[in-house]
Amino acid sequence: MTPAAPPLVEFRKVEKRYPGGARAAVSGLDLMVRKGEFLTLLGPSGSGKTTTLMMLAGFETPDSGDILLDGRSLAKLPPHKRNMGVVFQNYALFPHMSVAQNLAFPLGVRGIRGAEAMAKVDAALALVRLDGLGHRRPDALSGGQRQRVALARALIFQPDIVLMDEPLGALDRQLRERLQSEIKRIQRALGLTIVYVTHDQSEALTLSDRIAVFADGSVQQVDTPEAIYEHPANAFVAGFVGENNGLAGQLTSRAGNECEIRLDGGQTIRATPVGDIAPGARIVATIRPEHVETVGLSQLCNRIDAQVDELVYHGDHSRIRATLAGGGVLTVRAPRQPVLAPTDSFALGWCTDRCFAFAAEGWTNDPLGEAG
Repeated sequence: MTPAAPPLVEFRKVEKRYPGGARAAVSGLDLMVRKGEFLTLLGPSGSGKTTTLMMLAGFETPDSGDILLDGRSLAKLPPHKRNMGVVFQNYALFPHMSVAQNLAFPLGVRGIRGAEAMAKVDAALALVRLDGLGHRRPDALSGGQRQRVALARALIFQPDIVLMDEPLGALDRQLRERLQSEIKRIQRALGLTIVYVTHDQSEALTLSDRIAVFADGSVQQVDTPEAIYEHPANAFVAGFVGENNGLAGQLTSRAGNECEIRLDGGQTIRATPVGDIAPGARIVATIRPEHVETVGLSQLCNRIDAQVDELVYHGDHSRIRATLAGGGVLTVRAPRQPVLAPTDSFALGWCTDRCFAFAAEGWTNDPLGEAG
């Protein structure tokens, strides 16, 4: 997928409300999916990401707006005529059928049977590396193998687009990571367009060409994984995607790409302002743990004294939880084992261009820097 790839799917001002809901499940959604891209819809429970996927699949109907596929409205097209493969978390395999019969089922619905169907079944099994297992029933397979069968079934009729709703959520971490690699391999090999729903930030960063971050029924930011992680558009994205520290305070001055903040603990720091914030505004200043330095501080604009609360060795790095002088808590990811112990005092700091100031509304992190 290249940035110039044409749009395959377009959501235009799409709105969806459920009876009794205090707010719209999806509100004013404008979103484009390019041909051949892996787009992830990322957000917490109730943010609107699954509703968006279900409207695209045809299992939910928008209250207003339109969804286009290759420039044509899907408004009057039933799910079975949209030529979309769908993969769910619970596999949705027929337990009384063999693997081969499960794969052949969507082909039969489309009038493909006999030798042609069996050839496609064999090719699909080879694609997901399940050659020779077509005779087994789903209950004779592992969870990872069943999810591969579900993926093969979604691909076997060569859909225009594949929709995946938390497909790896029920698997353990090691298996989930292996299947992430498999899904990405298949997507690249076939040039597939995939729309993928997850609440797992790491999964979204690993798999995606672009990520659409959802909150409260609206898209907060759509961009590449790197851009969303390194340059979040607002406090919600900064707090939800990856691990981040947040320090509350008030904006005291702003000039160009820098601003000055007086933290609630009394310290003054400099940061990069994001969005329309003016002096006097309540803000949250964010700095990721790996961008907090404990050595070479003389070259940094921001330097603060702190005390070690907890130090944990992780092999390739160490994590320090520290309380700042005057209040506030930071998590630091140090690339080596520091010569520190709990209750030790030390200094830390960071660059202005790694610290972002946002309007405080929407911040989701807790004081320990855990992702919300």
